[in-house]
Amino acid sequence: MIQWIENGEERTANWRSESGWPAPKNIVLADDTMNADTAYRLALDGTGLLWRGDFQNARQLLQALVRRLDQKSERNKRKPAKPAATLTEQFHRHRLAQLQRARLLAMLLIPFEADYTIPLRRAADVKQACNEAYGAGTEPFVASLRELLGLIGAHEWRRKGVFIPALDERIHPWYGVFSPVRGEYVELVAQAPLPAQETLAFDIGAGTGVLSAVLAHRGLQGVIATDMDERALGCARANIDRLGLGEQVEVVQADLYPEGRAGLVVCNPPWLPGKPSSAIEYAIYDPDSRMLKGFLAGLKDHLLAHGEGWLILSDLAEHLGLRSREQLLAWIADAGLEVAGRHDVRPTHPKASDADDPLAAARTREVTSLWRLRVA
Repeated sequence: MIQWIENGEERTANWRSESGWPAPKNIVLADDTMNADTAYRLALDGTGLLWRGDFQNARQLLQALVRRLDQKSERNKRKPAKPAATLTEQFHRHRLAQLQRARLLAMLLIPFEADYTIPLRRAADVKQACNEAYGAGTEPFVASLRELLGLIGAHEWRRKGVFIPALDERIHPWYGVFSPVRGEYVELVAQAPLPAQETLAFDIGAGTGVLSAVLAHRGLQGVIATDMDERALGCARANIDRLGLGEQVEVVQADLYPEGRAGLVVCNPPWLPGKPSSAIEYAIYDPDSRMLKGFLAGLKDHLLAHGEGWLILSDLAEHLGLRSREQLLAWIADAGLEVAGRHDVRPTHPKASDADDPLAAARTREVTSLWRLRVA
């Protein structure tokens, strides 16, 4: 719950944050008369700004806050250079700056009615986007404008979809489910040689279901796709059904592995060890490498004789000093596995060639690999 004073009375409302941010302890009312400098100072102090003015003006105020953060970042770049930091230190500084930025921008708050109506002038109709992300509404609440804009963006991704050349079709990601915009890992699965005479595959951590669809498209007679997240399960089922692959692909809720064994087991775990700060970041950050270690540890017990496990993994964590190649190889060996082959590709996403990216020195060396693993 959040609390504030309005017209001399104490008010309360439910607080909602998909990123897990705690409710601001101090709330002030804000409207079209509040200037950006005042809003920035209050947000910097951790004060929530509950908007009561024009909705479109709230969006403009959020953009003004972004500009002030960008200006601060530029000023910091012009300061005398500090002693060179390691890539690991640069990563942790970058991550901290991202969290601080996100927290400040989350301080501009928007009220919602139970049916997801926004009771503000010129408010957008966001009912469909909210229903897709939250499910049916039950009671009024308050959330950050930045989160709402994320919901709207996710709705557009879901509506338009992402074209997958290996399928010659589109995959439609849901809110909170990582979009397959990094096509290099999909192409690795589309092109790696399949184990001979294998007809059943497991897709561990299916997400949107894109890799399950690629495996079915390549002729696997059966694919069992697993995930723990309810949104991912719904998203994968919707994509599989839309592509007409429901007879080949079964989507089940499981913590990593389903029951039984398969001739091919595919897993694309989060690539960076670390703590996620939002639901979507669970596709990027793997606390204590839990999913990676779990996949390797369980693979031997879920592979048929002469089958293969395909681990799709970027080496960005190695360049950032978060995990070493020696650690990865040791985990593979400790799981009773051996490397039968490896297929590599360099990423083509925009950040890979962005010289201004804070982690450019690591990104320019990044390689995404499909490790073909067998029982030793």
